[in-house]
Amino acid sequence: MYLTIAPTQVPRTLRACMHGLVVLLLALAALRALVGTDVSSARAALIVVGVVVTAGVYAAGNLLPSVGPSRRASMVWLGCLTLAWGGFYALTAEGIWFAFPLFFLVPHLLPVRLAVPAVAGLTVLAIVGYGMHRGEFAVGMVLGPVLGAAVAVATVLGYQALQRESEERRRLVEDVVAARASLAAAERHAGVLAERERLAREIHDTLAQGFSSIQLLLRAAERALPADPLAADRHVRLARITATDNLAEARRFVRALAPPELDGSSLPAALERLCARTAAEAELDVRFHNTGDAVGLPTAVEVALLRIAQSALGNTVRHAGASRVEVTLSHMDASVTLDVVDDGRGFDPAGRLGGPGRGGEGGSGGTGFGLAAMRTRAAELGGVLTVESGVGQGAAIAVTFSVPVVAAVPVVPVVPVAAGSGSEGGTAR
Repeated sequence: MYLTIAPTQVPRTLRACMHGLVVLLLALAALRALVGTDVSSARAALIVVGVVVTAGVYAAGNLLPSVGPSRRASMVWLGCLTLAWGGFYALTAEGIWFAFPLFFLVPHLLPVRLAVPAVAGLTVLAIVGYGMHRGEFAVGMVLGPVLGAAVAVATVLGYQALQRESEERRRLVEDVVAARASLAAAERHAGVLAERERLAREIHDTLAQGFSSIQLLLRAAERALPADPLAADRHVRLARITATDNLAEARRFVRALAPPELDGSSLPAALERLCARTAAEAELDVRFHNTGDAVGLPTAVEVALLRIAQSALGNTVRHAGASRVEVTLSHMDASVTLDVVDDGRGFDPAGRLGGPGRGGEGGSGGTGFGLAAMRTRAAELGGVLTVESGVGQGAAIAVTFSVPVVAAVPVVPVVPVAAGSGSEGGTAR
């Protein structure tokens, strides 16, 4: 098991070690003076006084807040500490021991250009003082302080380099965290925008289409009154059913469930009912065809195909002035295609994204959202939507999705539904 020390604990640990070293060395110098037999009592007392003064100066520097942050205060404190050390070093050779804490303190508090000459001066002072106390100079007397000074300077400078690197890493980590937070915020914003766009498409393809059908049915009922009460009643009942379906769609938005048309039902059956409702509500000849062997489709693809069919039929009813619409769902080996073809007035797809037949930009009475929403819905799932039309030549929408091949299931033949075939469903949303 490894002992982990937080970065903020490292300076505290080093300071504690330095304090302990100073106390130990000063205590040893005082103890040697008191118990030594080669030192007079008067001289021993002076040594003890020098140790106490040095300890007091050292303690004062650690208590003053200006020492460290202020270079001038640090230089003054180091000068006083050196003088105090020199005082009791002149009395005893054991004072050389205190030179080693000074070797560490000077490069820690002063810049390199000042610390190196200062440490060199302290080294010379330590060597000369010890030689004077011993009455001779030897190689060991020189090498000890020199090596100690070199090790101290190298240790402090190395620690400072590591501290700078650690600070750089800390800033880098903060920058990375800030960048991640910014990216997360951007992704959340993008997600909000995407969800708004998705809801806009859902509302356009469901509730908006339903309200348009209700409006058409109520207008038809108004025109039928009072001459044909039975027809008016039929239109009102269809409007009520459409309102019920719209309420189900609104509840689905709240619950975030799949479309109610697909609950317990297949996509071809849902498209068949959609065509039947559109035919009944708009008195339009709407025919549905299902070709090929049906394959299991992802729910998202089924929802997209149903919504595109709803949007295309809704815009055909409102804008195309068509009398006949063919809706075809074609299952192929690795793809599925939905075609919606009408014989309406058509438009020029080269001149605008949509037109009278599809509620695109510039369409008669269109919102300009229909075709763009269909394109986006298809593209989000990797599908391709194409539009073919010409003025006076009707219009055709085709959307194709690539799907994984799964085991084929039997296809139930679907009888084409003609205008007024009588299914009282909801609206063509």
